[in-house]
Amino acid sequence: MPHHTRYRATRVGRLISGLTGAAVVATIAVVPAAQAEPDKVEQAKTTVDRLYHQAEQASERYNDARVELEDLQADLRTLRADERRQRRQLDAVRDQVTDVVVRQYQGEGVTAMSQLVTAKDPTLFLSQLSTVSTFYSMQGQLFSSYDIEIAAMQIRREAIRERTDRVQRLEGRLAAEKAEIDEKYDEAKKVLDRLEAEERARIAAASRSGHSTRLPDNVPASGRAKVVVDWALTQLGKPYSWGSGGPNSYDCSGFTSAAWRQAGVSLPHSSRAQFGVGRRVDRNSLQPGDLVFYYSPISHVGIYIGGGRIVHAARPGVGVVISGVFSMPYTGAVRPG
Repeated sequence: MPHHTRYRATRVGRLISGLTGAAVVATIAVVPAAQAEPDKVEQAKTTVDRLYHQAEQASERYNDARVELEDLQADLRTLRADERRQRRQLDAVRDQVTDVVVRQYQGEGVTAMSQLVTAKDPTLFLSQLSTVSTFYSMQGQLFSSYDIEIAAMQIRREAIRERTDRVQRLEGRLAAEKAEIDEKYDEAKKVLDRLEAEERARIAAASRSGHSTRLPDNVPASGRAKVVVDWALTQLGKPYSWGSGGPNSYDCSGFTSAAWRQAGVSLPHSSRAQFGVGRRVDRNSLQPGDLVFYYSPISHVGIYIGGGRIVHAARPGVGVVISGVFSMPYTGAVRPG
């Protein structure tokens, strides 16, 4: 091969080799960037899911406190009604005691005693003795009743004071839980706001995956359970909202309590409180209408509809959907009614 031909071939070889090396470098540089995009979205989704779960836990604690507050306020109303009744009884006894003291001060008791001392007829003496005895016995009973009524009033007032203090503490707890809900929700929103619209759409799609808003073909329910399930399925697609019990949006326990209300069963607006209502059911014996609970401590609840599925208010951005019964950490189930 002539010298100039060998030189040209060498230059071409070096050029090809250089271009190949550049392509490899470019590929190495591009691959992490391509991988970084899904990683960034996945990390954001993990963070948002965690924050939403923490917000739901705070929301259910808020619901617990709200249920307790309603009970305390009912107790307080009953105690105050008792106090008013007790005050009327106390006033009546006080009037009687006042009347007795006035009559004694005006001499009725003294007169009766002097008649007893001066009586010479044995029959009259016994009669006067009975009158005096009755008079002072009535006095003793009245004063004893007065003491009892005062003590009862003090007990009720102390109970009212204690309930009022608990109500105030609970209201403080409610405010703290609400603040945590808002904080976690705002953090999640900031994470999403930092992403591009396309990335947010990918997170939303990933969050909805595994869920469905399509009506199932067959739900083998009957009786009250059928009423519950049929109504619950009409709510598919409605949004999730912290602390809401409908009719336009729900949180998880607000949704289940609204569903069972259609069948005439009252459930507290709290997943943990609902776990204490009804009969416990083994996971292998689930029937449509059963309430299924998740996480430890319990912070989510759905309604079993058969076929290994639940309908539930899932989370913000997802709303009321159908999901797999074991799509979350399962805790247990109960059958209300």
